[in-house]
Amino acid sequence: MKPLIRPGIVQLLVCALLCLPSSAFASAYNGHPRLIVIVVIDQFRGDYLERYRDQFGEGGFRLFLDRGAYFTDCNYDYANTRTAPGHATLLTGTYSSGHGIVANEWWDPQKKRMVTSVEDDSTHLVGIPGETQGASPHNLLASTLGDELKLATGGKSRVFGVALKDRAAVLPAGRAGDGAYWIDHLSGAWVTSTYYRSDLPKWATDFNGSNRASKYWDREWRDGDGKTLRTTAHRKGKDGSDAGFYEVVGSTPFANDYEFEFAKELILYEQLGTGPTTDLLTISLSANDILGHGVGPDSPEMAAMVLATDHQLAEFFNFLGHQIGLANVWIALSADHGVAPLPQVASQLHIPAEGLNAGELKTQINKTLAAKFAAGKAAEFVATFDYPVAWLNDEAFSSLKIKEEDAERATGEAMKQAGLRGYFTRFQLAQGAVPGTELGRRFLNSYSPEGGWYVMGVPVPFSVGSTKGTDHASPYTYDTHVPLAFYGLPFQLGAFHTHAEPVDLAVTFASLLGINAPTHATGRVLTEALAPPHHAENSAPPAEKSPRPPKPAEFKPATLVALQGGRP
Repeated sequence: MKPLIRPGIVQLLVCALLCLPSSAFASAYNGHPRLIVIVVIDQFRGDYLERYRDQFGEGGFRLFLDRGAYFTDCNYDYANTRTAPGHATLLTGTYSSGHGIVANEWWDPQKKRMVTSVEDDSTHLVGIPGETQGASPHNLLASTLGDELKLATGGKSRVFGVALKDRAAVLPAGRAGDGAYWIDHLSGAWVTSTYYRSDLPKWATDFNGSNRASKYWDREWRDGDGKTLRTTAHRKGKDGSDAGFYEVVGSTPFANDYEFEFAKELILYEQLGTGPTTDLLTISLSANDILGHGVGPDSPEMAAMVLATDHQLAEFFNFLGHQIGLANVWIALSADHGVAPLPQVASQLHIPAEGLNAGELKTQINKTLAAKFAAGKAAEFVATFDYPVAWLNDEAFSSLKIKEEDAERATGEAMKQAGLRGYFTRFQLAQGAVPGTELGRRFLNSYSPEGGWYVMGVPVPFSVGSTKGTDHASPYTYDTHVPLAFYGLPFQLGAFHTHAEPVDLAVTFASLLGINAPTHATGRVLTEALAPPHHAENSAPPAEKSPRPPKPAEFKPATLVALQGGRP
């Protein structure tokens, strides 16, 4: 029997398909791609990808380095390099001056206490007993990529966020998200908030009910040479009570395994990537940050964590290939901030560095202010000092008829006396009254009307506000430099050395999807990383949808599978 179509004609048809513009197949409205996955690794410095590149296996970080678009010079253009602002920035395409999230927590002048970026008195947690206060994205002042995706598709797109930390799940999911899931710190059970739903979906209840967290206790984390780095044996916490899952397991790669295990269940049971429009999932891997604060970026433990994450990503991407087909998925990789080296490590290299006691600095600043305004009598002018930011007790100043501008300026001068290099006041930033310098711009981008009166200090490079371990929250490159990489059919393969910022991620995806960028977005479309209209390798159309794609015999790159006419 003669073949229905001669081989030569088949080759012409394949070539014709491959030469179609990639934009013809990228539209959120018709489900191309089926799913976007944004992986945010908490406290993952931009230099890690090159530092450990030679040790990476196939399919993990190399999916971006060898088969994706990778930006080597991606830096946050603000000073408040913390988890909550970072996650908000990535999905809103703007900085704190646009999205309003100035820190992980800030002073609430009405409640007279620190409040977190996502706590919400009108909600409570779902998934554990009791009426514990819940969380929501109500403090966000800008829309997110997920919000715009929901608006564009009439709510048909599904949007979810997963992390160990509430802020790292809630803020990326945005106001219109279908769900955000994080863990109860003590038990490790997955929870959400009544902002999203009144009870857990059955699949999540079953996940918790099967006590999946228990298998990660009482295990040893070993490096590639078999050396034990940490154990997850039960132990007591600092206060004498039993240490919880977040504290013990959270600082090991087992926490990432636990997150990915939950994320896979979510993809399967929420049927992500099977609807008529594009879905979005953000996964924030929190373990890297929990570990990094204690051991620093240059430790053997951090090296082992990065390599373990590489293996875990490869396994997760393989799962996506099996379930959805990598030709139908776009993936992005970034981080919410970097981290400073341990002060003792920098000092050994003759780099001036210091671990400071934030509590002692607060006392010193208050004494200086008391000497100026209260005749030396003790007073709490600074309510909280979260190095390098001072949150002011406005009532203490107002009772002395001191205006905000004067109070903040005096506090800034006291902070300089305590050893900070400089300062920017909330009043000053609100007026836009900053010098036209790079540093001035970074602090202006850090401004938010949240938090009452405050002063942002300019720290001395390589100084951190802790006498143990290390930290972030500076405008310097070790905190601002993060990875930015993409994988998917529209992206040009290679390393790009042009300047990029995390605000570019949401804008680039929005442009490719044919939807509006988030409301306050200031990023640019990374056109240099987009495949030209006739780029053969990256322009194959996604395969037709099926309820459940068959599992392949092996993991293959999406571009290769497209050429072969199958799904990865």
